[in-house]
Amino acid sequence: MKARVRCGWPGADPLYVAYHDEEWGVPEYDPRALYEKLVLDGFQAGLSWITILRKRENFRQAFGGFDPEIIARYGKRDIARLLKNEGIIRSRAKIEAAIRGARAWLEIEEKQAGGFTGFIWKHVNGRMVVNRRREGEAPFVKTAMSEALSKDLKQHGFNFVGPVIVYAFAQAVGMVNDHAVECFRHAECTKLGKTRR
Repeated sequence: MKARVRCGWPGADPLYVAYHDEEWGVPEYDPRALYEKLVLDGFQAGLSWITILRKRENFRQAFGGFDPEIIARYGKRDIARLLKNEGIIRSRAKIEAAIRGARAWLEIEEKQAGGFTGFIWKHVNGRMVVNRRREGEAPFVKTAMSEALSKDLKQHGFNFVGPVIVYAFAQAVGMVNDHAVECFRHAECTKLGKTRR
């Protein structure tokens, strides 16, 4: 049986390979899941994604399942509790950014047409952008789209959402298909991107 060809970046780490094969580049439309991925990408700033991936379940437990309605009510005691949690990244600035982001999420969900999902996906006109990068070619790290989305998020009160972080988020949630064209997931994710919910 012929071995699957995939992007090189997951290496041989089983957790990273599973993330690449099952999640990365799959269009995400659930507003809570979009918030979770945006927050986790913010926590990644200055770190590797595999570090966050290994701590993701700890983050989910610590942050109430990433329910923005719960996190929006976090106060000083919750921040102190999170700063003592060795299972997550203990950065006061990033924790406070997650709380501000939850409050901003609630406001967008309530006031914007299409809620948070519509707010995010309007930056690609509701359709996946399919790139045709070959393995070994340098991927984009930011684009005009990620710069515009970053600016929009900041204007609504989000932090740790610079254009590079936002581009990584867009790749993760399938707004952009950046699988190498040789990778078996390129075609699969492209197909998923055509079937808008």
